[in-house]
Amino acid sequence: MQPAFRMAADSDVDTLLSLMCEYYAFDHHPFDRARAETAVRGLLQDPALGGIWLICDREAVVGYVALTFGYSLELLGRDAFVDELFLLESHRRRGWGRQAVAFIEQAARALGVRALHLEVTQHNHNANQFYRKLGFQDREHHLFTKQI
Repeated sequence: MQPAFRMAADSDVDTLLSLMCEYYAFDHHPFDRARAETAVRGLLQDPALGGIWLICDREAVVGYVALTFGYSLELLGRDAFVDELFLLESHRRRGWGRQAVAFIEQAARALGVRALHLEVTQHNHNANQFYRKLGFQDREHHLFTKQI
């Protein structure tokens, strides 16, 4: 069976929030449902910011991938973050993650993106190996973040 991808809509917010809660617990991120809902709705309502695609096994939603846009002079144009990619445990190690990355790369190219970025927590060794196998490179830059 192959995954199917569809653009998330406002009617999918509760499903997305449930998946996000599970992902954040897995990756040890704090999760505030109300704030997450505001962020999800903001992205869904403004395609200029990016998009969220649901990963489906037939009709069942088993994951999601979020892409957010930026721009880089260094990378010569529009860039994007694979901001979040999550699959339920039942659908991992079946090639679905690889297919999700291939799908989002194709979607990004179609949207004029020249470079994709993603973040992986240092403790998630499996994800680090996975993304390296798919051609993502550690540019030996440190991403610094300040919430404002």
